[in-house]
Amino acid sequence: MFQSVLFYLFALIMLGAAGGVVFSRNPVHSVMFLVLTFFQSAVLWLMAEAEFLAIVLVLVYVGAVMVLFLFVVMMLEVNIEAAKRGLSRYAPLGIGIALIMVIELIQLIWLRGQGFSSTGGFAATPEGYSNTKALGAVLYTEHVYAFEIAAVILLLAIVAAITLTMRKRPGIKVQDIAAQVAVRAKDRVRVVKMDAEKKQ
Repeated sequence: MFQSVLFYLFALIMLGAAGGVVFSRNPVHSVMFLVLTFFQSAVLWLMAEAEFLAIVLVLVYVGAVMVLFLFVVMMLEVNIEAAKRGLSRYAPLGIGIALIMVIELIQLIWLRGQGFSSTGGFAATPEGYSNTKALGAVLYTEHVYAFEIAAVILLLAIVAAITLTMRKRPGIKVQDIAAQVAVRAKDRVRVVKMDAEKKQ
């Protein structure tokens, strides 16, 4: 009963955070809500005893979201100094989301410590079962083509993002490789003869 209450509570928080991502006008607030949404998904995976998926969700997606946010800031050429000065405005939202995450982790740890089964209506796993091994076996056998296609799509997205940020900016010196290769020694080096008397 208690784990069901926790499940629905975390699911409602996740839905609320997803709504905050969509309806928030401030991009910083949207990113914070998106981080909270990913964290709630990871908590639900933990309750389903899929620890590998939960850790991957936190490490990859939460980290990637913050990197993506910085990347968007660079693309939009936002004034970094003004963003630093306005950091105190976003502190309450960030602290609130961090407190929610800490409270949920404490509840999960307490639930596991009390010996409750967190699987709920899920099928019980046998002793020594590794969901990481099972996931790898399915991913690299039945779904290997889809996995490779996803890798190619992600690579194309990275190349496209780099191409979008490479703008021509005035005042930047760039190399002209053809001009450097075609240069001649007599155009670059000048030999000056000095008399010994003048030198003294």
